[in-house]
Amino acid sequence: MSIPSDLQYTKSHEWIRDEKDGTVTVGITDHAQELLGDLVFIELPSIGNEYTAGQEAAVVESVKAAADVYAPVDGTVTAINQEVVDSPELVNQQPYEAWLFRIQVAGGVDLSSLLDAAGYQKIVDAA
Repeated sequence: MSIPSDLQYTKSHEWIRDEKDGTVTVGITDHAQELLGDLVFIELPSIGNEYTAGQEAAVVESVKAAADVYAPVDGTVTAINQEVVDSPELVNQQPYEAWLFRIQVAGGVDLSSLLDAAGYQKIVDAA
């Protein structure tokens, strides 16, 4: 299982890439897609939707189960990845390239509260 050190993570298994332009890109981790198994359906938020950190923003469904994907920060959805809606298996094949959505981070939000790779590894090891 891969946990790239250049990303940040949540306890609920989302990965976050700071795009350095006020937005973050969000996907699900390798660990999460392994637990779910073969993804068959992904429902993404609408562009313009506003979320608070921890709020349900998307749904991924596999042959085994459905799981919510949570907004990692407060903000507004600025982009979605239609490619994963059309081909959910891309998330299984390349979990760190097959992003789900981007959020314009609300002013004053501090990304330092997110987990680094070592912190996320501890969460996975404890599961």
